[in-house]
Amino acid sequence: MPNITLSISEEVYKKMKMLNDIKWSEIARRAIEERINDLEVMNKIASKSKLTKKDVEEISKKINTRLAKRFYEYPSN
Repeated sequence: MPNITLSISEEVYKKMKMLNDIKWSEIARRAIEERINDLEVMNKIASKSKLTKKDVEEISKKINTRLAKRFYEYPSN
């Protein structure tokens, strides 16, 4: 099985060391596999889509605008 090297911050490393009973390589492996599965599903769905890149960009812009508006409407605690 191939190996990879992963860089993390010192803060994360210290926290991981405190939780030394956890198999961090298994956590990373599962997260990578889940992300790959998610991307494969999205690609399968997207391959059947009739939307153009321009359509997607317009939809994305509208979503971002509405989310930003909603975010700024809520008072921060």
